Amino acid sequence: MSPPIRIFISSVQKELELERAAVAGLIATDPFLLQHATPVRFENEPPPPRPAKQPYLDALSGCAVYVLMIANEYGRRDGELSATHHEYRRAQALKLPTLVFLKGSQDDSRSAEMRALIDEAKQDGYTYKRFHDREDLKPLMLQALQRLLADAFGISASAAELSEGEHLIDAASPFESTVLGDVDVAQLDPILVDDYSRKVGALAGPAPFPQAGDALHARGLAVRGATRPGLQVTAAAWLLFGPRPADRYPQCEILVDAHDGLRIGGRPKGQAGINAPIPQALQAVLAFVDAHTLHPRRVVGLNNLRLDEYPVAALREALVNAVAHRSYDDAARKIAVRLFSDRIEIASPGYPPRPLTLAKLRRGSYRPCSRNPLIAQTLATLAVMEQRGSGFARMREAMLNHGLAEPAITQQDGYFVVTLPGPAGDFDRIQTPTAAAGPVTPALEALLNDRQRRILTQVLAAGKVTRAWCVAEFSVARDTAGRDLKGLTELGLLQSQGQGRAVRYLLSAGKPPDANRP
Repeated sequence: MSPPIRIFISSVQKELELERAAVAGLIATDPFLLQHATPVRFENEPPPPRPAKQPYLDALSGCAVYVLMIANEYGRRDGELSATHHEYRRAQALKLPTLVFLKGSQDDSRSAEMRALIDEAKQDGYTYKRFHDREDLKPLMLQALQRLLADAFGISASAAELSEGEHLIDAASPFESTVLGDVDVAQLDPILVDDYSRKVGALAGPAPFPQAGDALHARGLAVRGATRPGLQVTAAAWLLFGPRPADRYPQCEILVDAHDGLRIGGRPKGQAGINAPIPQALQAVLAFVDAHTLHPRRVVGLNNLRLDEYPVAALREALVNAVAHRSYDDAARKIAVRLFSDRIEIASPGYPPRPLTLAKLRRGSYRPCSRNPLIAQTLATLAVMEQRGSGFARMREAMLNHGLAEPAITQQDGYFVVTLPGPAGDFDRIQTPTAAAGPVTPALEALLNDRQRRILTQVLAAGKVTRAWCVAEFSVARDTAGRDLKGLTELGLLQSQGQGRAVRYLLSAGKPPDANRP
């Protein structure tokens, strides 16, 4: 795949910071633009290796598309012209395809210098689109970039990508783009932010992100502060990387309850209120489910495997869809996960946004759509969420492959509810995962003689074995039986318990060594 087309976003930075973030977020979430383009804002570029008189022009020289956004201010002069005006003229000298957008319906409030720049663009033959705010800008920018990439580079969006992009913009809630004026990047979890920065850097190409938060800024998750230095984060960044996001937004807490019976009881056997960044919250819910569900054992070959009552893949998919697509505008409702003796219910606030319907979701005949595209795309970048649009199909496949019934999807009292039916005590239904591997790997099994394999089979069946049993079963000397048992112990498969003639051998609780290691 060819490297992404670098799109230079030019404007007076401070005046149009929110719009610059909206364009970056649009390119980072639209299914078509994400594949073929990357936004470039000078403030995100790495510092030049040696002093440069006008470094912003050097950043522009590596781009293939120029986008100019104009509001009222002309910006600080760098010589005779402002930096934005210099950028425009350099783009024309480089013959870059150019798009021009004007904020506001009237030009009277613009500075004389800015009106002169508009006139210059007109004389160069450019028409422009007017917009009111960043939400109004996004569909105009999407259509313009789609058309430009098709005309200038021969890269056209498919009908499905065009439809998906429009649906994402129509369904997107302004909640996740809300800028938190009192929260900067330094208040986020540094480990999570660093992990995200590395992954975005790997996708973006050669340009690294030297400062904490630069990747967030590049993806529209943070903006330059208008009233304080540094980067201020959006609500999406706070939910994804904030240490306790529900302290600010109580609706972000995930409630988890485990009940013994088929209905909600007065005394749950387990409860938790999870208040953590989304990636950590998902792990916490999975850990709660693991601790409050059953794990039958099954002997497969020379291994005694621990099975899961529910497939982890289906649980994770249902949880990720809940946190990525829920309505965060509803401040009175929280995601609720309820475990019963025969099922797990995951209830997420808000019904699917149009044009999604329950019938389309059940059939799998739908294009992906999200209220929170920034959150969804960030989770995809972190490899927490798979490619959008196939989640329910994967959930259904995981359930059926586990030997369980397919998930049920319903709407109830303002919640979108996914129900995962369990085995209800019939654990024979559960299928052994094809990739399941126990401590006795093929490499280890190749080191065993026939007696040692039969010894392991006896331990799996009876829970223990003795030297006397080996002597009687195999008609061998005690020394031979001792060598067999010692070999299994040294491989980490058995452990001895007791002393003298009372010693017995049990399955080892530790991890066996690598059979390929000398």
